[in-house]
This record gives sequence, C-alpha cells and structure tokens, in this order.
Amino acid sequence: MKTTLFSKDFLSSAEWDSGSNQEMNDKGSSSVESVMKVNAPSTWGIQAISFAVWILICLKVAYESLVLMNVATLDKFLYEVYLYYNPVFLMSAMVWLWGVNVYVFLTMRFPYARVFELDPNHVSHQEIWKIASWMTVAVITSMTAYLYLYSHGMVSMAASQPVLLYLMVPLMLGLPLDMFYMNTRFYFLRTLVRLTFPIQPISFADFFVADVLTSMAKVLSDVERSACRMYHRQVATVAWLNANDTCGGHSIYIPIVLAYPYLSRLLQCLRQYHDTKDKSCLFNALKYTTTFPVIFISALKYHVELPYWFSTLRPLWVLCAILNSCYSFWWDITKDWDLGWMSGPWKPVKQSLRPTLMYNQPWVYYWAIGSNMVLRAAWTYKLSAHLRHNFKTVFLFSFLEMLRRFQWIFFRVEIAALKLSSSTASNPLSRVTSIPLKDIDSETEHLLSGLNHDV
Repeated sequence: MKTTLFSKDFLSSAEWDSGSNQEMNDKGSSSVESVMKVNAPSTWGIQAISFAVWILICLKVAYESLVLMNVATLDKFLYEVYLYYNPVFLMSAMVWLWGVNVYVFLTMRFPYARVFELDPNHVSHQEIWKIASWMTVAVITSMTAYLYLYSHGMVSMAASQPVLLYLMVPLMLGLPLDMFYMNTRFYFLRTLVRLTFPIQPISFADFFVADVLTSMAKVLSDVERSACRMYHRQVATVAWLNANDTCGGHSIYIPIVLAYPYLSRLLQCLRQYHDTKDKSCLFNALKYTTTFPVIFISALKYHVELPYWFSTLRPLWVLCAILNSCYSFWWDITKDWDLGWMSGPWKPVKQSLRPTLMYNQPWVYYWAIGSNMVLRAAWTYKLSAHLRHNFKTVFLFSFLEMLRRFQWIFFRVEIAALKLSSSTASNPLSRVTSIPLKDIDSETEHLLSGLNHDV
C-alpha cells in the first residue's frame, strides 16, 4: 500500500464503517470547519481574557509576597511550595496536552471516540481546555494565597491552602451530581479502578491511562509526600526538610509509589495474555518488570553504606537503567507505533516506516523516533531517587517526560485507528480482538449534532 495522508480518500478506501464513510463523503472538508464553530468564539475569547487577567494578578501578588520573605529561608520555602503545587500543576498541564491531542485527532478525522469506546456525547477538545483552565486557575490561586498569607505572618491560614486544594480534587472527581461533566468524571474513575484491579478484560482506555500514569510516576510520588506532610501537620514549615524524617526524601514509600503505575501495567499485560494467549503480552510485561530494579536500587542508596553503593549498587543501577531505556525505546517504535525503522533504516524512506502513514510527512515520524530516544533519558532521571537533588531540574525532566508521552499518544492512537479500520474492513477477528470496541456515530456527526458533551 502506498504511503498516504489520513484524509477523506483514505477513509473511503479503509471503510471505517458504512455509515460514517457515507457521512464523510457527503460533508467533505467543510465538516471540520463546522465543528470548530460549534461554540461561540466570542464566549471563549472572553473566558480566555478573564483567565489571563486573573493569572497575571495572582503572579503579581505572588511576586510581591516573595519579596517580603526572609532571604535566608526563601530557597527552602520555595522547595516546599514546589512540593505541594508541582503535582497538581503538572496534572493540569497533562490535561492541556490531552486537549491538543484530541484537537489533532478531530482535525485529522481519527475515529478516536471508537478507539476509546467513548459515549457519543463525550467532551470536545474545547471543553477539555476549559477543564484545564479551571484547574490551572485553582492551582495558581491556591499557591498565591499560600504565599501571601505566609509572607504576612498568617502561617496557620497559609497551611490550609494546599490542604483545601488536595481535598477539592477527589471531592470534585467523585461529586455524585449531574454537573461538571459527571459522565466524564465517572468514566475516568472507573478506568482508575480497573487499572488498579485488572480482574476483567483490558480495554484500550485501561492500558492507555495506565501508560500515561507511568509518565506521571514522579507526580504521584510528590502527591504521597505532600499528603504525608499534611497528615503530620508539617505544612508551612521547614522542619520536614530533613530527608530522614517520616515524610522526607529518603522515605521507603517513595519508590513504592513510583513503582505503582508500572506494576499496574505489568498486571494488565498478564491479564491480556490470559485472555488472548498472545506471547507479545509477556514481552511487554517484561518491559515493565525491568523498571523495578531502576527504582528500588536507586532508593537503596540511602539505606546502605556509601562504599557498597559506589562499588556494587551504582554500576548495577546504571546497567539496569540502560537495559530498561533501550528496551522501552525499542518497544515504543516497533510495537506501540508499529514502525519498521529499527529493522531496516537503510530502506527507502516510506518503506522503512510503515506502508500507511496518517500524518503529513515521513520526517514527522523520524523526529518522533529521535526525540523519543533522547527523552527516554529523562525517564531514568525522574525515577531515580539518588539523582533528585535540584527540584528545578527534576521539574524540567518531569515535564519533558510528559511531552514525550504527549508525542507518544499521537502515534499510539494512530496505530489503534489503523487496526480498527483493518478490523472493520476485513475480519472482526483481527489484531484488535483484545480491545473491545463498539460501533458508535462518527466523531464529526456527534460533535455537529449538538452542544452538550458529557463524556
């Protein structure tokens, strides 16, 4: 098959399904433009300006509050601010990035709703950005209040700000009222429960969310440390900065939380093998198994004698880190993205990738391959406790890992869409048999059908 773009012609030849195929041919290129005009641009413009003005006001107040603080303890205090607000800020950033993913899927006409088994009234990219906007405003407002109250001597009131923010997140997710995208919230919560207890067949959404969580392992670790300090009433103090304290940086709970997403993916792979008898699931499980030595050997530095660390454990950690990074990179390219570049980069450009490419140019895929290889190094850094000395550097590497995952999503959903088209066009017992999928109205149809999007 010739390399082609993901366009109306490709949809027609692949025959996603008889209903949506006719719809795409009828609507033509104007459909996507109509989708983009569903919500009034003026309303979005007013909201964006309001959010921007409020954020600027908060940043101004935060800066003035920092100026009033004691210079001798400012760095330690900023580290504490980072600990509490870095996790929720990065969560907000991931929601922003997911909105970009959905926007691209829509403009490229990926049947992503069918891939994820979403309800026909699922949230649009604009509504995802709206959710991300409110999350960002909540984080920055809480952080500004924390800085302002602490700098003006109201320490107890300042200590309550991150606590209220952390309590608000689970309360909003589990709010049993038909508001704030209830169906979307409950869909996400059900997915979290399924990936924690993989006792039923694994859907695409299950392992997709678990994969995203592996890139946010450091975020989950910081949430645990923050919750620990809140429980022990150590908020708005610098006493906890001793790494050997209960909630310090040497806590044994840190590697346990870091390993949780990878354990979840390991169990999912084993469950998939049980259901499909596909041996590739075992090799995928092996990939996640190689993560655990990287995490736990790194954490052992603070619990063994330094000579033993330097002579034995550190070389072993380096070996495990290289093995896992190389294995994970190879799996991303050849399995998750189904690109044949690593098996024959000397072939002609189109044939060295795969016969069908949904994005515009082959260089996009080569960029993704190269950047994925470089950013894999950030993964090792953020999972290694003995490397996390500078919180600014850790934040940078954590964000880079999120960008790598953001890029990974484009190609992972692309290959899932190709498998879905292959299954629909030829044989229902094709490569997606382990991913239960339902036929629903096409993405463009349900977005054009109304303004109410719940899931």
